[in-house]
Parts: sequence; structure tokens; C-alpha cells
Amino acid sequence: MNVTEQVPGYRGPPAVSQPVSPGEPPPVPGGPDSLSAEGLAGLGDRELLAIAGSLPPGSARRDAARELLVSRYGHLVRSYARHYSHSPEPAEDLVQVGYVGLLKAIGNFDPAFGTGLAAFARPCISGEIKKHFRDKRWLVHVPRHVQELLLEIRAEAGQLAQDLGRVPAEAELARHLGVTGEALREARKAELAFQPGSLDAPLRGEPGTATLADLLGVEDPHLEHVVGMRAVAAHWDELPLREQKILIMRFYDDMSQAQIGQQLGISQMHVSRLSARALAHLRTRLLGQQDQTASVRPALPGPVPAGCPA
Repeated sequence: MNVTEQVPGYRGPPAVSQPVSPGEPPPVPGGPDSLSAEGLAGLGDRELLAIAGSLPPGSARRDAARELLVSRYGHLVRSYARHYSHSPEPAEDLVQVGYVGLLKAIGNFDPAFGTGLAAFARPCISGEIKKHFRDKRWLVHVPRHVQELLLEIRAEAGQLAQDLGRVPAEAELARHLGVTGEALREARKAELAFQPGSLDAPLRGEPGTATLADLLGVEDPHLEHVVGMRAVAAHWDELPLREQKILIMRFYDDMSQAQIGQQLGISQMHVSRLSARALAHLRTRLLGQQDQTASVRPALPGPVPAGCPA
């Protein structure tokens, strides 16, 4: 695989005829400092890392050394990319992301730590691929720990099935990953959010052009109530203050007519009349009736008893 083509921004080994960067000592033709890959191929990882780390960016020999290290450890990239072969992400994209992690490992590796480049590069490659899934692929918000557990499930479930010779049970997979069964189920549910289906996708087995959106969703039972309350609010100020208060006490405070009458100092019958008159007025307004007789507020029948203000 040509890393120059796979990794954006990585120029790859330069041709032998390229000029040497300013301040860089000229290479010895055919020697270990030659610009050609053949001239550096005999060097070990430490020598190549020393060349890549000591020369400035843009140096021809630096790029050639990095190219050789990438080719030596490219199998790690392909190995980690295969762990996610069942994901919807194209394998070529995962390989490119993995090479970015390998290049970061080459640039940050310090031989003084005593570990080899392969041991240092593995978590860099794996982390870069996981970061790609975490930041680029999720279309809805999923907690980070759930995302990472799902990636572990994908990477380990296949190997565990191969070791057992069968598909592992939920308890076996949870024990292998060191998590609870509930956490495992939560991660698997989150996988549905990784690549959600389109509401406009046609349904299989359904006649015509039926879509998922045709089967989902029902009318909100509270929506009509909200619309009605907004319509009531538009005509609420047309009611006298006392009638407004009666309706609030009746329908909001859930008080009986006797309780309302006692609090307002009027009879229960008078409360009933005022309430009916207010509701009739609102009903007429809401139904849009144009009948003049319906729009006229009727007077209370008969004389008003003493102590019962109209």
C-alpha cells in the first residue's frame, strides 16, 4: 500500500534527485544517508527514528526514514482496521485513519523509554481509529464511555467467538470485557444510533411507496388542548373579571360551585348562571358562530335577589 496516497498530508519518500533541505549535510551517494529507500533500508528502527527526529520537517531524508518505518509497521494498521470489519465505515477509510496514528507514533516515540516502536504504536493506532468513530460517525449524542465500550465489543466479540467455537453468551462477553450485563446491553442499544435509518426509506413488504414515517407518530392528545387554550386566551379579556375568576376557580382550582359561591358571597345558583353565561360566550367565539342572537350576552332571568350582585 502506498502510504503517500493513503495518508493526507504525507508526502512520502522523495526522489533521489531532490535537493537537500537548507542546513542539511549532503548525503553520501550509496551510503546510509542516501535519499533512496534502498540506502536507508539496512538501518534499524533506532537509526531511522534518529534521522526522522533530528531533521526538520520537509527534510528529504526525514521523509524517507518515516516512509520506511511506516512500511515496516503498516501491518499493525491493517490488523487494527480488520477489528472493525463489521462496522459500516469503509475499510479504506479506517486504514487511512490508522496510518495517521502510526505517523503520530513515529513522531512522538522516544527510544529512551526502552520500549519498541511497535508497542508504542499499537495504542496510538487503536486510539486514532476509536477517536474517528467517536467524533465522526455518531449522528446523535451518545456518552463517550458507551461509545468506547461498543468499539471494544466489536473488536473482542469475534475473537472470543473463535476461542469458544460458538457465539458467546451475553454473560460470557460481559465477563470477558469486565463490564456488567446492563452496560453491555446499553452499548448494543446505542449501536442503533450509530447509523439510524431514514424515515423516508421505503418499507420492505409494504405495497406502494410506504415509508417508515407513514407508520410512526400519532396525534399528540395535548396538542388540541393547547390550541384550544390559545383560542380561549384570545377572547378571555371579553369576560367580566368576576366570570373570569369563577372559571379559574372552577376549572383550575377544581372548586365546586358551592365553594365558589361561599368564597364570592353569592349563591350556588348564581355561580351556575354566571359560569354558563361565560362558557356560552366563549363557545360562540370559538365556534365562529355569526348568529346575532348567540353573540348577544343574555341577561340573568328574573329579579336579582338581595345580597346577590349581578
